[in-house]
Amino acid sequence: MKRIVIDTNVIVSSILTPTGNPAAVKDLVFNGEVEMFFSAEILDEYERVLSYEKLNIAPMTKAGIIKSIHELGSLVEPIARNMPIPDEDDRIFYDTAKESGATLITGNIKHYPTEPFIMTPSDFLASLENDE
Repeated sequence: MKRIVIDTNVIVSSILTPTGNPAAVKDLVFNGEVEMFFSAEILDEYERVLSYEKLNIAPMTKAGIIKSIHELGSLVEPIARNMPIPDEDDRIFYDTAKESGATLITGNIKHYPTEPFIMTPSDFLASLENDE
């Protein structure tokens, strides 16, 4: 089973645009088709960002997403890596993906080093089709 770590921007996009590629990635997790990994810091960031008033995400929606991720995903404690990251705020996603041997799915590729395990939602979905 494919292992993934999902950047916060993909989670937000999956809620705001329920028919897009980010939502398709989230659905793979919720349908048990991929295994999601997260750290305590990632879960905290999801909760914080999904609470932003400007996003207008209903509290019940936020609670349901967080609960599902917690129940369906696997918690890991990543080791900090020395790899330079263009946006240090995103280090936790990189480190968690490396720790769990997962693909990091993000809408902000430029925030990360160029590595084959870092993909956009559309690239990840295409890679699944190619595997079939």
